Amino acid sequence: MVSEQCFTYWIEEAIALHILQALFFPPEQPGGVSSMVPYIQERFNRVGWEMELFSLPKRVRNKGQEEVAFATFDAASFAGNPIVDKYIQTYRDYLWWTKMRIKRSYDLIHAHHPIAALVMRQLFPDTPIMMTIHSSFERELILNNRITEGSPEHRFLTSIYRELETKVDRLLTVSESFRQYMAPYLEQPDNVIVIPNGFDEKRFKPIAHENQVTQFITVCRLVPAKGLDVLLKACAILKQKGYPFVLHIIGDGPIRAELEQLAVDLGLYDEIIFYGYMLHPEEFMPFFDVFVLPSRAESFGSVFAEAALCLLALIGTNVGGISEQIENEVNGLLVPPEHPEALAEAMEKTVVDPSYRYELARAAWDKAKRVYSLTRVVSQLKEVYVEVLPTSKGAVDEQEGNPS
Repeated sequence: MVSEQCFTYWIEEAIALHILQALFFPPEQPGGVSSMVPYIQERFNRVGWEMELFSLPKRVRNKGQEEVAFATFDAASFAGNPIVDKYIQTYRDYLWWTKMRIKRSYDLIHAHHPIAALVMRQLFPDTPIMMTIHSSFERELILNNRITEGSPEHRFLTSIYRELETKVDRLLTVSESFRQYMAPYLEQPDNVIVIPNGFDEKRFKPIAHENQVTQFITVCRLVPAKGLDVLLKACAILKQKGYPFVLHIIGDGPIRAELEQLAVDLGLYDEIIFYGYMLHPEEFMPFFDVFVLPSRAESFGSVFAEAALCLLALIGTNVGGISEQIENEVNGLLVPPEHPEALAEAMEKTVVDPSYRYELARAAWDKAKRVYSLTRVVSQLKEVYVEVLPTSKGAVDEQEGNPS
């Protein structure tokens, strides 16, 4: 552990540090990474660490021309596969953009996407590089019915984990469940550091309110992996039982029209509102009662922690990072994936007993403030940053208290 005294000494005595947070999407894009990293930057800058953000603009497409090679597997054997070819081209584009835009060196680079990490290692071979794996592209593709397990695309994408393990100085992820998911693809999975996402409490302002009709809300990209078809079927069951409610769906995606038609087919026209994409849903959430999202998989599920900080009761599926955030019937309700009946039963509990609903929300809020604070993330990152920096930059002399 790095003591506060040790860290203060190091900040005062060491050469000013320059750290790059290498994202894939621009920080204004939706998602857990985008909502967290700019606040991390603000905290580090406040204590004297110079931190910059870097990402690939959406307009940069098909610019890169360099050959791409991997150290741990032969990518040529996957050539001609559309998904793999697009991934390789995106690597080339990120490389092209980075070469054009970055004209300085950094003391440390923290990447938040595999392509960003591998490009940065290629261009900055002597710079310490960390990589946080926030999600699984191949699992998302499987759940969204675009590829199958064991397919060439799946083998290519899972090979990237070993490549990252070889290339970066520290590999991190956001939940214990996701570390276990990666384990079969790594040589030393126990070396992966788990740092759950954290959130700036100032963004979340619970509001006292009493809704006469229970207001459910979900926030996600509208893709099959999020299980919204299951949610709509659960809503139909709830309506058949005679319970009044409204479901607010914030987000957009390729299956929006399909979901809107399913809502009509299930007779839910008056109970469901589709809002589309919203940049800051945390400003909207506090007016509702229950957050519900029956994902088929989640590496962490940042939106659950955000909803908890808005003092909403939580209902989620017993998968991945959701099950690490929710203890069933203590700070939320967990149900099996693909089970509309169980989901409807959980939703019913929050409709019929507002006091129980509030108890769940309060417990979720308490845990989120304690476990998923941005202060905790910043503290844990400081320790890892100091650990990977060269001795001349990051280590304090033995007699001053060596961080460990």
